[in-house]
Amino acid sequence: MSDKLLTPIEIGLTAAIVAIEDNEPLILTASGGEGDKLAGLPFGPFDAVSHRTFEIGLRAWVEEQAGLRLGYVEQLYTFGDRGRHTQAGDTHVASIGYLALTRPADNTTRAPGATFEPWYRFFPWEDWREAKPAIIERDIFPELSQWAEQGEAPETTRALGRKDRVRLYFGTEGAHWDEERVLDRYELLYEAGLVEEARRDGRPAALARKSTPVLGMSMRFDHRRILATAMGRLRAKLKYRPVVFELLPGEFTLTELQRTVEAISGRHLHKQNFRRLVESGALVEPTGVMSTQTGGRPAAQFRFRREVLQERPAPGLRVRGRR
Repeated sequence: MSDKLLTPIEIGLTAAIVAIEDNEPLILTASGGEGDKLAGLPFGPFDAVSHRTFEIGLRAWVEEQAGLRLGYVEQLYTFGDRGRHTQAGDTHVASIGYLALTRPADNTTRAPGATFEPWYRFFPWEDWREAKPAIIERDIFPELSQWAEQGEAPETTRALGRKDRVRLYFGTEGAHWDEERVLDRYELLYEAGLVEEARRDGRPAALARKSTPVLGMSMRFDHRRILATAMGRLRAKLKYRPVVFELLPGEFTLTELQRTVEAISGRHLHKQNFRRLVESGALVEPTGVMSTQTGGRPAAQFRFRREVLQERPAPGLRVRGRR
């Protein structure tokens, strides 16, 4: 029998809880311990005695600790890299990440320290609704290009080289910008040592730099990686599942629906093309009521047509941005 001591492992549950308010995608953040000023995602341990399933445990502690009732919940991935939870002492924490959707109006009371923050504060290069973000050309491309010119690390086994990944993930040299590759872009910035988390984790590329550029707000532990995973999953999910309606009130205008899809995808959508897509998909039905809260002409209100779930297997909005 080996004399080597085994590291105790704890299972945690981390939630990327998304809401929409004033056409902005928001993510719930929770304050850390005393003296920890970094934002983080809500996190709690899994209690195998009290909770029959991971999801039951997630819903229970989110309602208890953050004062939120969750709607749609989906498991993302298990995050268990060594050192990912560096403040946990000798215990290795493997965290099961979740994507959850809610509506701020359904949750008027929240626990102290639990606040909704715009998710583009953490990923400013992902918001293309108005134009290509200036941070890409100004701060990201020059640094990534210089890093890519250095060539591959000796131990690398990646199928794609640095230059190819920069081109594919960030849309350089005429490549298409794929809004779903949120995690790929963050991982590339992390590998190049261009985010604060890489310096904090002691990554060689980050330590070799005299300073780390400020590319969005950093988060505790690996929570920005978990958030990137959730963003990419939700952006992909819009195209083949009607999850967008989990973020909307029961009745809405088509403009509100479009603004919500744009907020999540980070892309501007052509109004008439979007409406034709919604109409052809038979995802909504009119309520017969006109909204006067538009600031202009009254607009027809709609609701999600739930029958579509039985009519076809993938009822989503396969939108394409104008860029």
